[in-house]
Amino acid sequence: QVQLVESGGGLVQPGGSLRLSCAASGSIFSINVMGWYRQAPGKQRELVATITSGGSTKYADSVKGRFTISRDNAKNTVYAQMNSLKPEDTAVYYCNARILFITVWNDYWGQGTQVTVSS
Repeated sequence: QVQLVESGGGLVQPGGSLRLSCAASGSIFSINVMGWYRQAPGKQRELVATITSGGSTKYADSVKGRFTISRDNAKNTVYAQMNSLKPEDTAVYYCNARILFITVWNDYWGQGTQVTVSS
């Protein structure tokens, strides 16, 4: 059994910052890619940023230069530092991780955390 628990969402004014955290726990042999996705009302879920166990990162064009993804492998935790937030960043943000148990890799999702950017 694996759980991803997110925290750090909330309401922030345009131009403000938030830091999301996501901790993985349970039966984990290894974690490959971890990442953040988001889903706004009426839209499909989209990639925000991902990071490999080696630290290689990928960002959606819409967040490049504003968001920074990082991870602490010892704590099985991924972070998203979100700066210069815009109203269009408003969405439910989901954590994702590809996790190995014995010989099987599976994708896991967190429950989601709401980020609202509004004045």
